[in-house]
Amino acid sequence: MDGSSFMHDNAGNVRLCAVIPSRNHHQALRGIIEVLIARGIPVFIIDDGSDAVTARAISALRDPARGVETLRLPENRGKGGALVVAMTAAAAAGYSHALQVDADGQHDLESLDALLATARERPEALVSGFPVYDRSIPLGRAIGRWITHVWVWIETLSFRIRDSMCGFRVYPLASALTVLNEEPVGHYMDFDTDIMVRMAWRGTPVEQIPVRVTYPAGNTSNFRMLADNWLITRMHTRLFFGMLRRLPSLLGRRLPARRIRRHWAAMAERGTAFGLHFLLAVYRLCGRRACLVAMRLVVFYFFLAGAEQRRASLDFLARIRAMKGEPAPSWRDAFRHYLDFATKALDSLIGWAWPEDVGPIEIVGREAASPYLGGRRGALLIVSHLGNAEIARAALAGLVGRPVHVLMHTVQARRYNAILRSVRPDAGANVIEVTDIGIDTAIALSERIERGEWLVIAGDRIPVMSHGRVSEAMFLGQAAPFSQGPYILAALLNCPVLTLFCLREGAGHRAYFEGFADRVVLPRKARAEALAGHVAQYAQRLERYCLRQPLQWYNFYDFWAAPCPAEERGKPEKPAAPEVRPAR
Repeated sequence: MDGSSFMHDNAGNVRLCAVIPSRNHHQALRGIIEVLIARGIPVFIIDDGSDAVTARAISALRDPARGVETLRLPENRGKGGALVVAMTAAAAAGYSHALQVDADGQHDLESLDALLATARERPEALVSGFPVYDRSIPLGRAIGRWITHVWVWIETLSFRIRDSMCGFRVYPLASALTVLNEEPVGHYMDFDTDIMVRMAWRGTPVEQIPVRVTYPAGNTSNFRMLADNWLITRMHTRLFFGMLRRLPSLLGRRLPARRIRRHWAAMAERGTAFGLHFLLAVYRLCGRRACLVAMRLVVFYFFLAGAEQRRASLDFLARIRAMKGEPAPSWRDAFRHYLDFATKALDSLIGWAWPEDVGPIEIVGREAASPYLGGRRGALLIVSHLGNAEIARAALAGLVGRPVHVLMHTVQARRYNAILRSVRPDAGANVIEVTDIGIDTAIALSERIERGEWLVIAGDRIPVMSHGRVSEAMFLGQAAPFSQGPYILAALLNCPVLTLFCLREGAGHRAYFEGFADRVVLPRKARAEALAGHVAQYAQRLERYCLRQPLQWYNFYDFWAAPCPAEERGKPEKPAAPEVRPAR
């Protein structure tokens, strides 16, 4: 990775180290350290009064030549106390930022690059993980976290902090140490929330990146049920009255309305598994209409809380209205847009669990697909986030007569996909999670095409690791960036390409098939022009169907924004990591 790109906008390099507090956790430490060292990140491990076995194991990890230092606290000071020691030592050693990682291995370090990229773009911000849990989270822990979330929203008078308890974050050390030196921040399990709220009070921006979190089997928790719950209760009491003292400044604060344009993958999944299960229960007991009524209050909450998504909805609907010569949309139209998305999510679950309940699925354009059905080789099907591709996917395998594999990035929909598998265990059987298509992946996909199997890929989202493979095309009156990935993949696979748009119309759905290309050819000397032509063709087709059913467009982010400066220039961007140099 290129460490030279992790820099301040206007001053020297960001100098990052990792701080790992540990009390009686050492089994996962070596693996965590190797991931960090591979990215050139120096590591401070703080042994917070561990037992003799763990103390020896941590001491054995010290390796100054590779940038691994260990600090031993003879008595337990708590997670926060250990982090205060670590951050003070890091600042004294000349580091400007500290990456906090828990020692028990519960955080998926695949999210590390996204966390660091955001810290690189916004070095003044506290960049934290937003947990995406699997079923291993204890019920009591999940309930406790939600109680804290609600209190934090009250204490900050904002919904911006969606999770304050995740121990996977990047601190700007100057801001953090100012708070630690001037305010009474808790030193145990109250630390993470306490310091985040107090930094937010002082104007430190908070950015959050989704990260998968599991509770490893046999994991020993350092959470003290009575003592830490009492400390957390006291913390929220202090923060609430601290909010009241700051009420005039919090209400009067008018920060510049700067729109931060984020990649769609940086936007965390919203909602809870409990809520989805509850809605399914309402559906089974009372029917679809009652379920849609019950959803309205939930949708209204997310409508109010999701300022960025709400702006994106209004922006998209305004473009649609302008193309049709209609008045500008109102908040009521954006709320209908939200409701339509919630209806789509419910229909998707119903379509897998009880397909007979979703109404008829009419295939329009079957003749476009028929030449490739049952053939010796498979085809590539380009779908979108317009309409309900899940409904089409549920019925597509029967039409094709061969396995249909969906290429997707699923980290933003972990909870939803977990619920989907709970009602239909095989729903994720043919999902291939892809963040970037490398040589190995391309070979595996080619083998599937040769067996006559079909591949499905979205054409209206830029991949997480796009590496500048983006072309602009006119879409609803303005140039928008589209991924070149589907067309590069089609050229590599040398297979036919079709498009599919599945729209909810009438009492059921219509799946519109259209041929796109018998094969995609990218001449070496005119590669960029050929890709731009395919992108423009797809954008025109997507626009046509968007104008037909605008409320069924479910990209709730700034679709027209270039994903990053490097891609705006059309140049590949190297994966970035912090520059790490020996501290003086």
